[in-house]
Amino acid sequence: MGGRRCPSGGYRHHRRSTGLTDPGDPATRQPQTYPDNGAVQWALATLGVLGVSVSGPLMAATAAPALAIAFWRNALASAILLPTAVAGRRTELRRLDWTQLRLLGVAAAALAAHFAAWVVSLKLTSVASATALVCLMAGWVVLITWLRGEQVAGAVVAGLAVAFAGVLVITGFDVTVSTEALIGDALALVGGLFAAVYTLAGQQARRTLSTTTYTSVCYGLCAALLLVVCLAGQQDLAGYSGRTWLALAAVTVCSQLLGHSVFNHLLATMSPTVVSLVILLEVPCAAFLAAAFLGQSPPLGVYVGLSLILAGLAVVVVSRRPATSPLDVGID
Repeated sequence: MGGRRCPSGGYRHHRRSTGLTDPGDPATRQPQTYPDNGAVQWALATLGVLGVSVSGPLMAATAAPALAIAFWRNALASAILLPTAVAGRRTELRRLDWTQLRLLGVAAAALAAHFAAWVVSLKLTSVASATALVCLMAGWVVLITWLRGEQVAGAVVAGLAVAFAGVLVITGFDVTVSTEALIGDALALVGGLFAAVYTLAGQQARRTLSTTTYTSVCYGLCAALLLVVCLAGQQDLAGYSGRTWLALAAVTVCSQLLGHSVFNHLLATMSPTVVSLVILLEVPCAAFLAAAFLGQSPPLGVYVGLSLILAGLAVVVVSRRPATSPLDVGID
């Protein structure tokens, strides 16, 4: 009857091969292997780090309202990805069930809140502080999973303690800068919390959804939510200069598409732990770019706090149980 009898008494039906597979498709997902082509891997990793690192400085320098930047970044990405999903994943899109739609909705709402908080923080505090604090998403993930009953190793707790000490150092120095900078620090921490919620919801959703379907729908819903917020807050969504539109396009291409696409590709060729550690390089790279091109010079103590956060998060990443994906691909 078109299938082969299984030991359990059911039938295994053969899938017709089209010659095209989506690495994120649960039906075609294979056990991960890490081939030895180190030069190409590290070249791509460098490209990915540069892609995500320009996000903070670019958005801080873009002459548009923060919420409008968050909207256009997701809307432009969705406009690029959604036609691909409709063309290649039409059946999967039609068969989305209530559970999948609920997870997509939670992930999109969390992503919208993440961008709303973080982009505003970039306008209030330094890129170095905002990027370091939002990357504490990894710590929020550990805290949330611990509250849900997951065991946490002592080394992870120690790493979080070091990272938290870095937060205190950064906020302590930013108090001396301005109240505005302190509010920016708080918003970056909130942005990290929502990024953690997005990550956890996304991990559940991608157990049954292809990467193409997940990202295109999630970015589209996120853009729709941010559009409502922008309209309610009477944010200017147009009338920008050509330079501003170019900056918005650069953020979308460099970070949302190029940077995160590269890291998702590297998951098939590199250890997820290594990828997670490489992504942490976004913090010092973004700080350097902001200093070089925006002239930002936060107090020296901010860089001390940044170093503590990086060291603590590195311990967290290395000490956690093996994961199938890094903690923060698809954010910033």
